[in-house]
Amino acid sequence: MQSPLADRLRPRTLAEVCGQQHLLGPGRVFRKAIESGRVPNMIFYGPSGVGKTTVARIIAENSGMRLHKLNGTSAGTGDIKAVMAEIGTFQSRNGLLLYLDEIQYLNKKQQQSLLECMEDGTVTLIASTTENPYFYIYNAILSRSTVFEFKVVEPAEIERAVQRAFIYLEEERGERIVPEEGVIPYIAQACGGDVRKSINAVELCVLASPMPA
Repeated sequence: MQSPLADRLRPRTLAEVCGQQHLLGPGRVFRKAIESGRVPNMIFYGPSGVGKTTVARIIAENSGMRLHKLNGTSAGTGDIKAVMAEIGTFQSRNGLLLYLDEIQYLNKKQQQSLLECMEDGTVTLIASTTENPYFYIYNAILSRSTVFEFKVVEPAEIERAVQRAFIYLEEERGERIVPEEGVIPYIAQACGGDVRKSINAVELCVLASPMPA
């Protein structure tokens, strides 16, 4: 089964990410920290579809560390222990990086289980949340991490993603796709700053359009 278009189009470099220039722009503290080669413990906070997961994956995949991905909606204590079991093994010789999406769904005890390895640096945590971290994340985790806020993406930035989605589908399907005038800015405006939603809208438009004769 084919993955959603938003996943197929997920940016592979920070330069391809739409918006978030207050973090990703040249000379910004966040960008300089990432490019230094030393990934700190970080928490990404912001609404859905604005690039939190994408940026975390780009950082993780370029870190050289052993990467583990968990989602707070489905991960249990056993999953966290399985990650910790790799500490000190050959696979983790360059360090372990745990990418934890939707961390707010882990209970306090589960979050506490991460503290010791964060403290001694054997595991680096990148976590993301759509909820205010100062209410939903355990204080000891916050004190060992830097919180970065991701903002709603401006329509002008989203238009880039919408145009790219139409071009990608045109190449994938091997047929000419020409959006009517005003369609691209309309989608960019109507998606409420959510890049993923805008790309899903493009996919629906194409799928619902009549096939060429």
